[in-house]
Amino acid sequence: MNIHQTPIVAIATAQGRGAIGVIRVSGALLGPFVIALLGRSLQDRHAHYLSLADSNGKVIDQIIAILFYAPHSFTGEDVLELQCHGGPAVIQQILKHCLLVGEAFDIRLARPGEFSERAFLNGKIDLVQAEAIADLIDASSESAARAAMTSLSGEFSNRVSTLATSIVKLRLLVEATLDFPEEEIDFLEKYQARTQLEAMCRELDTIILQSKQGIVLREGLHIVLAGEPNAGKSSLLNRLAGQDISIVTPIAGTTRDKLTQRIHINGVPLNVTDTAGLRQTEDPIEAIGVARAWQEVEKADVVLHLIDASVGHGSLDKDLNLRRSRNSLVLTVFNKQDLVPNFIAAEDALVISAQTGAGLETLKNTLLTIAGWMPTQESPWLARQRHLDALFRARQHLSIAEDHASLDDRVLDLFAEELRLAHDQLGSITGKMTPDDLLGEIFSHFCIGK
Repeated sequence: MNIHQTPIVAIATAQGRGAIGVIRVSGALLGPFVIALLGRSLQDRHAHYLSLADSNGKVIDQIIAILFYAPHSFTGEDVLELQCHGGPAVIQQILKHCLLVGEAFDIRLARPGEFSERAFLNGKIDLVQAEAIADLIDASSESAARAAMTSLSGEFSNRVSTLATSIVKLRLLVEATLDFPEEEIDFLEKYQARTQLEAMCRELDTIILQSKQGIVLREGLHIVLAGEPNAGKSSLLNRLAGQDISIVTPIAGTTRDKLTQRIHINGVPLNVTDTAGLRQTEDPIEAIGVARAWQEVEKADVVLHLIDASVGHGSLDKDLNLRRSRNSLVLTVFNKQDLVPNFIAAEDALVISAQTGAGLETLKNTLLTIAGWMPTQESPWLARQRHLDALFRARQHLSIAEDHASLDDRVLDLFAEELRLAHDQLGSITGKMTPDDLLGEIFSHFCIGK
């Protein structure tokens, strides 16, 4: 039997204690299983309060059972929802009983994201909406949650689909012209193909710009605080976090290992990592911390290279500057301005005081600029890198189509092919043209029960 046709069951609530636990079952024709499990049938979309007993007739819990008959359910299949008390032992016992009774009906444990995957495969949601479910669960700020909800409501999908429809209409006109070459119609002029294409490009550019904002809102930046001991890295982390996260002392080498804290600036998530001070040391434990600090520098999106303004550059600061030619962007930040009030730094460096907060707003705005965040730019949805990659590829194909349109009708076949390729890229975003292996990769990162 196809794996997508077998009934599935999973716990839909988070691990740990809670007031209510939810277990879901999805599959075709669950009526017989419901009778075997509960001893009675259920009315469609009605809540039933009843006792659930095990195979020996002993009551496991008092539950509320709701049956959603296809297609009026999240997955588009029959869905049984069991609401019970939220103790882990109770939930696990009910899950085991469902699997025991379900053996006769080929019911198995759901894979991560399989409920959402079935909703997608059954046409209840598109791929962007499915991803938005996971994004809504993972949202770490109010702004990200609102943007994820906007994606789930279908706004991003509708914008992409509307553009794809416009491309299809133009393709149909091109294909019709190619099928009847004897008519000798100046296609590009008669149907204002160039004007239509220019409008499509403008719309796609707008979608790309807004999607970039959505990626920033979803992924943010990985920022590493690096520098020699006592440059004020831990003090800066505490100031940015608004609480004492790192231990701060005058003793050099206090920080021995990395410490990461997620903060938000204007709703944009920033993962800020404090690291051990960079220096040569004979202490084996501190040496490990220094090695890990260099590893974090290599992985960072942005390195805040902190320098004590009252001391100046140290022996290892040149090593950090060499990272400018690598993946990480290094931003030089002179700290402890409160000790050197008249300190003047180079144009590409910032001056702050983690102690007083001076210069922090400038630092925050600089980080948002590096992330690509534009506060005045509307960001209606969350986006993922795969969305942006597909949008860029679609834009490239439309650009090539524009080049063909600047010639004459002798290249209409090439013009049509570029339109087709652009349409396929847009279709991959919503899932209309998405390979199965990509679907597996996307849904494997979902929670079990979603």
